[in-house]
Amino acid sequence: MRCCKLLIVACCFLFPVHGFAAEAKVADLLISNTPEHLLVYLKLENCFTEKMEEAILAGIPTTFTVILELCRERRWWFDKKVSVHEVRHTIKYDNIKKIFYVLFSEEGKEPEQFKEFSEAKDAMAELNGVSLTPLTELTRGERYYLRAKAKLDAVRLPLHLEYVFFFVSLWDFETDWARQDFVY
Repeated sequence: MRCCKLLIVACCFLFPVHGFAAEAKVADLLISNTPEHLLVYLKLENCFTEKMEEAILAGIPTTFTVILELCRERRWWFDKKVSVHEVRHTIKYDNIKKIFYVLFSEEGKEPEQFKEFSEAKDAMAELNGVSLTPLTELTRGERYYLRAKAKLDAVRLPLHLEYVFFFVSLWDFETDWARQDFVY
């Protein structure tokens, strides 16, 4: 019996609980176009942890940055980067009004307000029709690929509070690159 208890304790140290948690990732990466531009759609999965949600509800602004790289494949040479974009979504919670504000870095996209946290999280985790590059930058018949990666921006707390709230660094994340190939 005692040996069994030691084995359980050893497993807890070797395989911590957070190791079994789902990892943040880029999902549903889709490329489309209008007559003038290449558009990107994607969704981030498992990007909110319990500690992160607690911090947001405490009023700490949180920003996700999605990095989009469009490259043209070249057979006998290095691939060529056609464009690189960073898209930022920031969530802020107003404790007095009980409203979530989601700010977008995309040009022409207005900030949105949400009463429900789940709706605000959905807005934070989705890119819907982000214009990546004009189609005039692409060559017909060529092979291209889009790489997408998301990360949580470092949280800046006022008055050196990051030394007091060291837990903020525990919910940093960065996804692996997701890739979608296509021929224009």
